[in-house]
Amino acid sequence: MGTPSPSTQDLARRLLAASRTASTPPVTEAVLVIEKLQTSLTKFAGFDGFSSLLRRALLLASRDVPSLKSVRVGADGRLEGFERLVADKGTGAAGDAAAVAITAHLLWLLVTFIGQPLTLMLVREPWSDTALDECNLKWETDW
Repeated sequence: MGTPSPSTQDLARRLLAASRTASTPPVTEAVLVIEKLQTSLTKFAGFDGFSSLLRRALLLASRDVPSLKSVRVGADGRLEGFERLVADKGTGAAGDAAAVAITAHLLWLLVTFIGQPLTLMLVREPWSDTALDECNLKWETDW
């Protein structure tokens, strides 16, 4: 399988930024984004469907960010061990790369399986207060 397009990575960064506060480490932002997506995606694909997508996204993202190999998807659909990345690697680039990688791969899988319009609809639901349309994404050419 390929890698997320620049537009998908940009969307991942925007969703992470929308979850950011002054004291939120990057990995926690990713956990918040994935929890919001879990709510929306579980309505669409069920809990098992969401968990399968997240496990696959984690596997693909761990190829880009090897420290993600220590992370697992728990029985509740949450990422286990994700917060330790910041503690083990310190804050900064490692946490940012892990957060973007897992989020972008999850979004990319969604686009691959259900298409861009439906993916955007599912993403907009939990981020209805975020101006995602302003993010100059070139969906047509990237996907």
